Amino acid sequence: MTQRSINADRLLGHLNALGQIGRDEAGRLVRLAASDADRAGRDAVASWMRDAGLQVVVDRVGNLFGLSHDAAEPGAAPIMLGSHIDSVIDAGIYDGCYGVLAGLEVIQTLRELGITPARPLAVAAFTNEEGVRYAPDMLGSLAYVGGLSVDDALATIGTDGSVLGAELQRIGYAGTAEPGFLRPHAYVELHIEQGPVLEREGLRLGAVENLQGISWQRVTIDGVANHAGTTPMSMRHDAGQAAARVITFLRDRVAGANAPTVATVGCLSFEPNAINVIPSRATFTVDLRDPDETRLLAEEAALARYLEELAIAEEVTISVERLARFQPVTFDAGIVALIEAAAAARGLRSRRMTSGAGHDAQMLARICPAAMIFVPSIGGISHNPREHTPDADLVAGANVLLDTVSRLCAG
Repeated sequence: MTQRSINADRLLGHLNALGQIGRDEAGRLVRLAASDADRAGRDAVASWMRDAGLQVVVDRVGNLFGLSHDAAEPGAAPIMLGSHIDSVIDAGIYDGCYGVLAGLEVIQTLRELGITPARPLAVAAFTNEEGVRYAPDMLGSLAYVGGLSVDDALATIGTDGSVLGAELQRIGYAGTAEPGFLRPHAYVELHIEQGPVLEREGLRLGAVENLQGISWQRVTIDGVANHAGTTPMSMRHDAGQAAARVITFLRDRVAGANAPTVATVGCLSFEPNAINVIPSRATFTVDLRDPDETRLLAEEAALARYLEELAIAEEVTISVERLARFQPVTFDAGIVALIEAAAAARGLRSRRMTSGAGHDAQMLARICPAAMIFVPSIGGISHNPREHTPDADLVAGANVLLDTVSRLCAG
């Protein structure tokens, strides 16, 4: 029997068209949440949803949905697909966008084939998944599942001093639907891997069975500013030196462990930030991730103990602010098995995987069975204009999504 296939030219055309929306003067793709560039991207996606015959709905935190009511049981809980279209600064064109546009393509393909699914279908583009302008990341999907109140979400202040609710109003995407107005029967998110595993192993597809827990903290170390030339090393209260010790502690601890834990210090600033002044303050972020909650808790505790010891040894004051904390997620085993079976039926070699990045799927997993599909990222590169996945893999992933949705509807 001939297998159904999505319209490859249309999917790739939408991806490339969206990838040109939000370019700055230097040609960088910068489509931050609730910005003018985000509005332009949303407008394009919403127009493509309407072209596909979908009803467009926006909820109060700006989550954008395309709804297909063609179903044998129109009142049943829908199968939801999606991801996000906001980007990091100087982004590639696939992260998030692929999941939204492939989800749209799957629904449009089924409609054009005259297939009436058992359940309604929906595609979602969630607000502020990246967390570049507003914190936390995955804000829209977190609010959608009730993990963050709508009022708190809308009151979120951005890195530029803007307020999310006001910006959504300004760009015309402050909707009226209550987040969570649709409770999915299942949620499936197609995404580029953003890592090197599939390419390295020569595989075409990943069936994502779990997702790492994430711990974000901001550490502030207060010492004493003093002259860089006249203050003996033994008499310093050097916030910069203390920060450096934390960074090497994290690296050495994680590198020496036989575990998949990762640790990153991604932001670091000194005050007064002068070449000839001992830093009086160091502020930096710590990103800890592990797919096992017990190990993640242990790493958090180890860092806390080390900071206490360091404060005494360096005679500095250390404070810690929790920025975000998400527990590891185990995706639905039944959907993961469907994804594997769909890949095998198309002759695609696959493997089960852990997602090292956070995704909207981890939030939707709180309210419904969920899983993810990965396609290869060349060189493991993402959050970078060199982010690339071959067209053949993009199309293959979308076809596996098509088959998975068909099986979910049938089942």
